Amino acid sequence: MNNPTRRNRSIGTSKQGHGQNNKLTIPRPCVTSKTFYERLVDYEKTTRLINGHEFIFVIEKTRDYCQHACTVEDVERIISTIPVDDYGDLRLIIFRQPKRKEVVLSSVWGRLIYYYEFENNFHPAIIIEAVDYSKKLIWSTKLSVESQKELERLKLDGHPFVNDSRNFVAEYKPEHVRNTQLYRTLPHEFGHYVHYLEIVERPSSDEEDFEDWEKRYDLYFSIPSAEKENFAHRYADKLNQRLVELSIIPFDRIE
Repeated sequence: MNNPTRRNRSIGTSKQGHGQNNKLTIPRPCVTSKTFYERLVDYEKTTRLINGHEFIFVIEKTRDYCQHACTVEDVERIISTIPVDDYGDLRLIIFRQPKRKEVVLSSVWGRLIYYYEFENNFHPAIIIEAVDYSKKLIWSTKLSVESQKELERLKLDGHPFVNDSRNFVAEYKPEHVRNTQLYRTLPHEFGHYVHYLEIVERPSSDEEDFEDWEKRYDLYFSIPSAEKENFAHRYADKLNQRLVELSIIPFDRIE
């Protein structure tokens, strides 16, 4: 008698779906359309006028061992050095506290969101994430070329990496995290937004059809991520070089 289970080697494996409902994922409640980085709790907000442009700073309360390395005043000072034309419709600066599971699955220093829902309004937003200082910064020793470049940038930010043969490990220090987020992450995310403006918004005119805008929008989001990253790195490097030459950065934390 034929035994069908012997012919199907996928039974009991992930190919057949075994264990997939146990995979670690960031939950998305069915009662809201908001993404995980839009679901803020226990936050304060303040409005700052920078070069005549209104920015809303949203500061989410941190949990134990976590801290925002930058202050609102720190970020305000850097934004004030960025050309006003590069602000576009950017309105929100979010100091966010990531959940523990999000740190495991989607750990970033910061991110740009092109349409961020906040208090029933939609604006572009830059998010800067709090860091858990009870953890360590760990990078594998098996790195791609781009990852090697990023590791070198982190070393230049001051992170004291030690090679334990399997990983590069560094203790999180507020001053080093601040260097990364204030002088690199913030200008980098502005660079992404300027790239978007150049491709999508700046070529627009009052007479154009919506389809023309939509084509440019689709074109931008079809650009390879490596190309977008290179543009943002160039933008941040150019800004930082100018600020160093003007002796604007580095500067002490502004409380």
